[in-house]
Amino acid sequence: MSTFTVVTQQHPDRAVITVCGEMDLQTCPELAQAASVIALDGKPLYLDLSGVSFMDSSGLNVLLLLHQRLHGEGSRLAITGLQPQPARLLQMTGAYSLFSADAPPLAGPDAALTV
Repeated sequence: MSTFTVVTQQHPDRAVITVCGEMDLQTCPELAQAASVIALDGKPLYLDLSGVSFMDSSGLNVLLLLHQRLHGEGSRLAITGLQPQPARLLQMTGAYSLFSADAPPLAGPDAALTV
């Protein structure tokens, strides 16, 4: 069993959630909970998935619901650090165009493609 961690950070210009481990049916509720309680106040949310080597449809669902929620709140979601397997999942499902697999690590507010 792999370790799953979700770390949230608040910055003046953005919020960041860093995820490490496998995003699956058992672990995704922890990410969903962290995302639901983080205060955005119109700031973008950066989701760093560089530590996620595996994601199943549960992970995809969390990403899509988060994107939809943030869009509805007038905020935006930026995803960085997609590993090969999660990127392939997004490509196979047609959701890849919503997220960036080519974004560099978080270096600033414009370091990732936002959706």
